[in-house]
Amino acid sequence: MTTEHLKSKFAEHFGTETEQIQVFFSPGRVNLIGEHIDYNGGMVLPVAINLGTYGIVAQRNDRKVRLMSLNFEEMGVLEFSLDQIAYDAKMDWANYPMGVFHTLQNEGFAITRGFDILFYGDLPNGAGLSSSASIEVLTATILNQYEAFGIAPEKIALLCQKSENQFNGVNCGIMDQFSIANGMAEHAVLLNCDTLDYEHVPATLGKYRIVIVNTNKKRGLVDSAYNQRRKECEVALEMINEADGGHQYNTLCDLTPSAFLGFTEVMPDNVYKRAYHAITENDRTLQSKRALSAGDLIAFGECMYSSHESLKHQFEVSCFELDTVVEISRGQRGVIGARMTGAGFGGCAIALVHEAHVDEYKAVMAKLYQEKTGLQASIYIAQISGGTARVE
Repeated sequence: MTTEHLKSKFAEHFGTETEQIQVFFSPGRVNLIGEHIDYNGGMVLPVAINLGTYGIVAQRNDRKVRLMSLNFEEMGVLEFSLDQIAYDAKMDWANYPMGVFHTLQNEGFAITRGFDILFYGDLPNGAGLSSSASIEVLTATILNQYEAFGIAPEKIALLCQKSENQFNGVNCGIMDQFSIANGMAEHAVLLNCDTLDYEHVPATLGKYRIVIVNTNKKRGLVDSAYNQRRKECEVALEMINEADGGHQYNTLCDLTPSAFLGFTEVMPDNVYKRAYHAITENDRTLQSKRALSAGDLIAFGECMYSSHESLKHQFEVSCFELDTVVEISRGQRGVIGARMTGAGFGGCAIALVHEAHVDEYKAVMAKLYQEKTGLQASIYIAQISGGTARVE
């Protein structure tokens, strides 16, 4: 959908002159590698992508905020007052931008006037590509520009995480908001989720494309499994520190793989496997940074495959559908790496595919995946994007 079409839809629903309208774009994100280690002191390597959320905006002369999403057009225009913001289940998706208005005001940022905002996203809902974080960072960036708050992207990410945690009650980490706010074209964001130290890592993919395969598998185990895996990682750290006696590790990813070898006998099998994944995945993320910086896409692709095997066998958060996507990918020409991405038990896998073979890859994947799983995959081609910004 073109920006001109979005502007005309805005005028249709809000009746504002098009000269007053500004357009913003906020990317989604894909985590290239570094899965289930953000809460273990590890490094993640996400990229912002060119699929995301558009915001078409005009400022009002009163205290009213009117919101509409073309993705939920049947809900019509939803509105609230800047002077009375509270979570409301009937507002549905609008609670995400509402939460950002609420959080910024509570943090002392005075929003002087209301807004009309039309949202349109081309991210698949529920696929694990961070549509909620995309909407949040978009909203914060709009307010930051119109009100000239001067909030740095790092701070925007933290405010949006706080909004999702406290206003929407979703216990998300910082990776999604941070990579969306700080994305850079042809670069990944190497982020320490504990310290928020980060750097932009060159990720020039040349003739290779990031292909996202949404399994369309309904995920029912994510929350309970996440809590269980997190607890097992905490137990592993306690056992390692108890056995060590001297050196006290603050997080699992403070250990190198070689240091971990000294503790393999002190924990039960399930706890050992979770720790093994966390520590080796952190090492793979650092290997991936070096490979991408050197332009060695083959080495990076091998890290992707290894990551998936660890998530499947050691952390046990994959599923038949995700494994099927990776196995089909392995057998195709032009594919140099594939892995599940996100929480697991469904959602998406990603593959690095040569542009000359993308059409063939999509056709074979669609056919074989349906034959093996009975489900239809949704397939998207993504490019690495910059962070949230106004569209000139």
